[in-house]
Amino acid sequence: MNELIWTPTPERVADSNMIAYINYVNQRHGLKLSRYDQLYEWSLNCTSDFWQDVADFTGVIFRKPAETAFTSADTMQDSRFFSGSTINFAENLLKRQDDHLAFIYRNESGFRSEWSYRCVYEEVSRLTQALRAQGVVAGDRVAGFMPNLPQTVMAMLAATSIGATWSSCSPDFGVKGVLDRFGQIAPKVLFIADGYYYNGKTVDCLNRAKEFLDTLASVERVVVVPHVSDDPDLSELRDAMTWADFIADYPAEKIEFTELPFDHPLYIMYSSGTTGPPKSIVHGAGGTLIQHLKELMLHTDLKLDDRIFYFTTCGWMMWNWLVSSLATGATLVLYDGSPTY
Repeated sequence: MNELIWTPTPERVADSNMIAYINYVNQRHGLKLSRYDQLYEWSLNCTSDFWQDVADFTGVIFRKPAETAFTSADTMQDSRFFSGSTINFAENLLKRQDDHLAFIYRNESGFRSEWSYRCVYEEVSRLTQALRAQGVVAGDRVAGFMPNLPQTVMAMLAATSIGATWSSCSPDFGVKGVLDRFGQIAPKVLFIADGYYYNGKTVDCLNRAKEFLDTLASVERVVVVPHVSDDPDLSELRDAMTWADFIADYPAEKIEFTELPFDHPLYIMYSSGTTGPPKSIVHGAGGTLIQHLKELMLHTDLKLDDRIFYFTTCGWMMWNWLVSSLATGATLVLYDGSPTY
């Protein structure tokens, strides 16, 4: 057998979130688990207790708790998690509202920006109000044709705070690729960047946006993030305004998070499209949140003051996984561009 590349020290293991969770389970249930394999076996035998403990240990905010975390059925699709509970995904990601860094953004040119949790909350508040004024309600779709920017995450948070469902494509998609995806979901509002950087080149997004917007009749408002230009020309883009103009009339205030069922649609993601048109895949809010927190806190050992980076575009599910790190209070490092430039 090959040698292990790395093994944590006993001190690192003892200080891990996984050991803290095992101790939490032991105290709650009068157990004496000491190893991961024992925890794993217990989770299979006591599934409802396991998931309830994960939700409580990771600090999930429920508006209304469930009577039981897991209800088994004869078939997988008929089993239910956290039945009757209500939740808001964005509320859980915006728990931290201090001056600790939420985002560190870098691009190929070396540009760096930082956003504190307080500033993120305030910007999302303004954006949420603007979306409500635009007529966005729970169940609507809001989409992004965006690079991996702080504004992309904040647009998602604003949409999901209302109960709208978020969907995104990477800005390197062509017109057909965008229409194959967004054409299925009829978004009401579309966030786009004016362009992006890749491998030392500046790539325009507005011309492609103009072309696919001719087909996406459902879009009532286009919000443009000036990314490669300080003052992009929006004259050829219907129903368009800049991000700054979109939120200009709305001062930051306490966000009114919409109370939603546990399985309320959070994200629409897509299959690759290699064997036909991409298939839309809906992910529910509660399951996404709790599964991501389990992975981030127990398996990744992400803690309050850590920094986390994963190279991804907004067209890949790892972007959705990465942004859930906000619920841990950690700092997200976001990068736009080629990883090897």
